[in-house]
Amino acid sequence: MQLYKFSKILEKISPFIFFLIPISILYFICPESFYGTWEGSWQGRFFYFFFLWICTLEIIIGYERLCMPQCGKKRAFILAILFSPTLYVIIANFFGLNEAIKALAEKNKIYHARLLPLSVEYLVFSILLCVIVISAYGIPRLDEFAMSITFLGVIGLIYVIDQIYPAGRFSPFQFMVFPTTNLAQSLLNILGYQTNLRVHYTSDYGYLAVLSVFDPTNAKFASFGVAWPCAGVESLIIYTLTILLFLKKDSLTRWQKVIYFAFGAIITYLINITRIVLIYLIAIKGGDVWIFHNFYGPLMSISWIASYPLLILGIEALWAKSCETRIRKIYTHTRNIC
Repeated sequence: MQLYKFSKILEKISPFIFFLIPISILYFICPESFYGTWEGSWQGRFFYFFFLWICTLEIIIGYERLCMPQCGKKRAFILAILFSPTLYVIIANFFGLNEAIKALAEKNKIYHARLLPLSVEYLVFSILLCVIVISAYGIPRLDEFAMSITFLGVIGLIYVIDQIYPAGRFSPFQFMVFPTTNLAQSLLNILGYQTNLRVHYTSDYGYLAVLSVFDPTNAKFASFGVAWPCAGVESLIIYTLTILLFLKKDSLTRWQKVIYFAFGAIITYLINITRIVLIYLIAIKGGDVWIFHNFYGPLMSISWIASYPLLILGIEALWAKSCETRIRKIYTHTRNIC
């Protein structure tokens, strides 16, 4: 009986386990990323931690609905499919697939050709998760893992865009940078800094918002060209897609969903403004700007996006408990009167 219960638990959490294995392999073999470290949160694999977190959340929410078929032959087929992410990692990293992707990218003159295998990895993981869910639980259960699938796919696509059109060359995203940088400039002015914002164009990087900041108290100066990855445009895209999919699952009213979405979007946007401001404050104070830019800045946004669904669930649970308590009090009071 205990073995049967354990096997049922494994069935339900198998997407998590069979992605944890290849991600662990990637962590230990430490393939090169943009900044030479596995943990890079921009053009790196740090986002896999958040994917595992979102996947865990989805398993918890849909736990009772995740059941595999009992047919022995089909279960053997499912087991083979479950190992496909691990198989891909082994082929890509030990049998030359990543090198072939890189060579093809260089041949087609992709700007960051050496990073394309990383984008392909995210996209392949997204596709394989779809295949695993369909094979293990059926097409109707795809909705249970919509956030995880979308998260991996969106990260992969955003990386591809940045690799082909680096910095500010992808105009649809870059146009979103200027109002964000303008608000960051206003906040820096409020903090007592002297600022200058201008638009600068180069053939390599396209249109950049160049914000220069001067600290009159210690005569320190910092100036950077702000591109869409620096301004957190990717976090707004990830937030929009993942939270809409999460709210679609929840049994909330339309107005509740609108309020939750709008509140989360405002917080995400404010984090992006803060992210730009902190880059300049760190530079002026003599800190390591690039560690913040490449790791902690993106981490701020994604941490919020990953934790927000849990916050919504907590608020809804507290509200339901509060309503239940009030109903019980009214019922008790009515009985006492009668």
